[in-house]
Amino acid sequence: MNVRRHRISGIPGIALAATAALGLGTLTACSSDTAAAGNTDKFDVVASFYPMAFLAEQIGGDHVKVTSLTEPGQEPHDLEISAKQTAQLQESDAALYLKGLQPSVDEAITQSGIKTKIDATSLTSLEEHGTEVGEHADEHAGEHADEHGGEHADEHADEHGHSHEGEGGKDPHIWLDPVKYAEVAEGVGKAFEKADPDHAADYKKNTEALVKRLGELNTKFETGLKNTDTKVFITTHAAFGYLAERYGLTEEAISGLDPESEPSAARVKDLATMAKADGVSTVFYETLVSDKTAKTLAKDARLKTDVLDPIEGITDKSRGDDYFQVMEANLKALQQALGAK
Repeated sequence: MNVRRHRISGIPGIALAATAALGLGTLTACSSDTAAAGNTDKFDVVASFYPMAFLAEQIGGDHVKVTSLTEPGQEPHDLEISAKQTAQLQESDAALYLKGLQPSVDEAITQSGIKTKIDATSLTSLEEHGTEVGEHADEHAGEHADEHGGEHADEHADEHGHSHEGEGGKDPHIWLDPVKYAEVAEGVGKAFEKADPDHAADYKKNTEALVKRLGELNTKFETGLKNTDTKVFITTHAAFGYLAERYGLTEEAISGLDPESEPSAARVKDLATMAKADGVSTVFYETLVSDKTAKTLAKDARLKTDVLDPIEGITDKSRGDDYFQVMEANLKALQQALGAK
C-alpha cells in the first residue's frame, strides 16, 4: 500500500508491532523496536499512549503499523515530545491522541503536517470530574472560618480548593468507561476507513468486533457491581469518574485529575472520616505513580490497599497483558472492596 508518496527511511524511535491478534502485550514487548513510524508500506499510525495504541491495533489489524509516543511504564501525563518523535509524527499517515491529557502531544500534532489527525475527545462527550477534591477543601475551610478567621479560611480554600477545581474541568479518562471507549472506537474505525479506503472493509469488521467485546465488558461490570455493600471507593487520583457514573458508584479521590498533585491534610482527614461512615474497606492506588499517600491514608484509617489500574500503560506490574485483562482485574478488585454479592 502506498498511503504516502514520500517516506524517509532510517528514522529511529519507539515502535510497536501492529498485530491485533496478540493484543497490547505485543506493544510492551516490542517497545524497543528500532523501526520507525512512516517507514513501512502499512498504514502508519502514531498513538499518544496505550489506550489509543490499543484502539489503533485492534481496529487496524495487519494493515497498520502503530507507534506509541509513551513508553511502557512512563506516566503519560509527564510526557515531553522528543525531536525524534516529532520526526516520527511528520512521517506518519495518522495520529491518534486524546486532547487535554498530554499538552506536549497536543502541540506537536497540531503543528505537524499529518493529514489524518484523530482526537478521541471529539468522538464522545466529556464531563467534569475531580472537582470534589476542591469542593471538600472549600467546605472544610468554610466550616473552620470562625475558628481560624475569615482570612485564613480564604487562604485555605485558595490553596487547596482553587487549583484542584482548575484540574477538575473536562475529564479525559474516557477509556475506563467501556461504553465511551466503544464510541471512540467507532469514530476511529470510520477515520481509518476514510484515510485508507483500500482496507475499509477490514477496518469496519475489526471495529464491530471490538465494539462487541466492549459491550460484553460493560455487561460484566453492570452485573458484577449491581449488588454491593457500599457504592463508595477511594482512589489516589480522580481517574475513575466515568466508570463510577456508569455503574452507580461514587469515587472519592485523594488528589484531583493530576496524579502528581499533593492532597491537603484536611482532605486526607475528611476521607478517613468518610470511609468509616460509608463502610469503605480499601484505598486503591495505581501502578505508575507512588502509593505512599494511599498507604498512609489506609494506615491512619485502618483500611486495606489494593490496585485499581487506570490502564495508562501496560508493564510487568500490570494485572494482565492488555486492556480487557486489566479491566477484568479492576472489576474483581472493585467487587471485593465494595462487598459484591
